[in-house]
Amino acid sequence: MKPLFFALPCFLLATSIRADDAVLKSEFIYDSGPYPQIHATTIVETSKGDMVSAWFGGTHEKNPDVCIWVSRLVDGKWTESVEVANGVQPDGKRHPTWNPVLFQPKDAPLMLFYKVGEDPQKWWGELRTSEDGGKTWSAARKLPEGILGPIKNKPVQLADGTIICPTSTESVAKPSLWRAHFEVSKDLGKTWTIVKPPAEPAIDAIQPSILDLGGGKLMSLGRSKHKKLFQVFSEDLGATWGPMGLTELPNPNSGTDAVTLKDGRHLLIYNHTPSGRSPLNIAVSKDGKTWEGALILENEPKKEFSYPAIIQTSDGLVHATYTWQRKKVKHVVIDPAKLTAKPIVNGEWPK
Repeated sequence: MKPLFFALPCFLLATSIRADDAVLKSEFIYDSGPYPQIHATTIVETSKGDMVSAWFGGTHEKNPDVCIWVSRLVDGKWTESVEVANGVQPDGKRHPTWNPVLFQPKDAPLMLFYKVGEDPQKWWGELRTSEDGGKTWSAARKLPEGILGPIKNKPVQLADGTIICPTSTESVAKPSLWRAHFEVSKDLGKTWTIVKPPAEPAIDAIQPSILDLGGGKLMSLGRSKHKKLFQVFSEDLGATWGPMGLTELPNPNSGTDAVTLKDGRHLLIYNHTPSGRSPLNIAVSKDGKTWEGALILENEPKKEFSYPAIIQTSDGLVHATYTWQRKKVKHVVIDPAKLTAKPIVNGEWPK
């Protein structure tokens, strides 16, 4: 199968790794928009090779006026963002929307998953599709009860067309129990089954990403409450998953994303720090277990650079988007062939 798809005494400054040649472009998708605050970006390459990005924006996170906005890259420029989903209900009540996820399945319309609800404990999943690369969208379809869709990061599609969505729940208990799991569809989202890792050890984890390790093996990793990224492995293309564990990579309880490259390497984009949401880093691995520091995209103490998304496009380049201080969407294009990396040892970013 082909690849699917700081007072910081322990974490060194951005000048520790010089990989500027790998960054081909760094830009804001928009200069100003009809929303004071944005968050939770996503990016996709459509079946026609076009680039589309989305995020949620409004007065502030959790406010009922928060909507899903989409922008397309046309002739080298990002279009003005367009509202494509909101939380207005048939009875007139309005909820905020959350965490859009764009996904282009094979030989099928572009998918836009997102959440609706007053908070992550009570939200539900909805899905819209586009037949024209994100120009126009279908009516919203509420996902079945208990199915949320990909909670933050993109699904993967197996060779037989099966879609695996990395997802998670946050309970209403206090403190909230976080549990990562997977939702599987063999018919482009019409029906779903849920696959969960073993209940023990109980690790509070959400917002997974999925990597393809080859030979039928998958790996998932992402955000946890434990100041480190979690990881979990499957030996049978996601039909079952082993017990969850923690990596040595620090995590400030903030969103991450990861992608398997065409050459078999894996890229992870995340905040390499146990607290705060700066710096924003990219690490690389050959096996998904041993990681090397490759690039620091942002590093300003007390600023927020967070909730990234990362993909590889058909031309081999890597595109990442992320929240830039809750004010703008940053888009970065990277040549993965030009990344230089040094080992991360005991969770410390390399000199």
